[in-house]
Amino acid sequence: MKPHTGTRTGTKPKAEPPTLDRTTLGHRLRTARKRFGWTLAQLAERSGVSITTISRAERGQLALGYENFTALGRALEMDMNAMFASTGVKPAKLDGPVVTRAGKGVVYRGLSIAYEFLGTTAAGKQMSPIVGTVHARRIQGPEDFVRHAGEEFAYVLSGEIDVHFDNGEVVRLARGDSLYFDSRLGHAYVSVSRQLARIVGMTIGESGHMQSAREAPALKAPRKTAPAKKTAARGNGSR
Repeated sequence: MKPHTGTRTGTKPKAEPPTLDRTTLGHRLRTARKRFGWTLAQLAERSGVSITTISRAERGQLALGYENFTALGRALEMDMNAMFASTGVKPAKLDGPVVTRAGKGVVYRGLSIAYEFLGTTAAGKQMSPIVGTVHARRIQGPEDFVRHAGEEFAYVLSGEIDVHFDNGEVVRLARGDSLYFDSRLGHAYVSVSRQLARIVGMTIGESGHMQSAREAPALKAPRKTAPAKKTAARGNGSR
């Protein structure tokens, strides 16, 4: 044993998970914007994110929430994996199983959740799996509600959370509970247990099939038409 430490000689300290800091994410956003030759105003128009938010995010002065970084990613045609990959790691096409070892996801602390992104080496994957630590303790205002296309799943690993929806509904989830919902509905996660809750989350963008299913009109029974009346043919002097 090492004196004064209580640890065994030769034991290695637990490795910290790779973390994506605000400055690195901001640099990636700015590089992508410059690649298109866009001004802040042009990116704001295309993404729906305010100029001030984009500017502060690019300078590493602001943590982005899920709604904003996904909106910017879509506008800049950035794959989510390229946005949150470990420094020096370039995502590749998903052509085989992708393993993320325990504690080795890429961590980004957002506005209300610390996200640990999983499977970030797989470019273009359809799902975005995360392990999240919910550090929000209350709803501050309407700006806390997130909305994005697609569907969302959450499973509580530990602690308890309230999931608030902007229609006034609140769902309490404890360890082992799960929730699946249309993520276009404004939603916000809040830890209500003594310790911060941890969740496994999954989002998937809206596919063409999903959009068609939502937009398709209800099928109506065909109208019954009266049989056509037979009319006697008028002779014209020929056979």
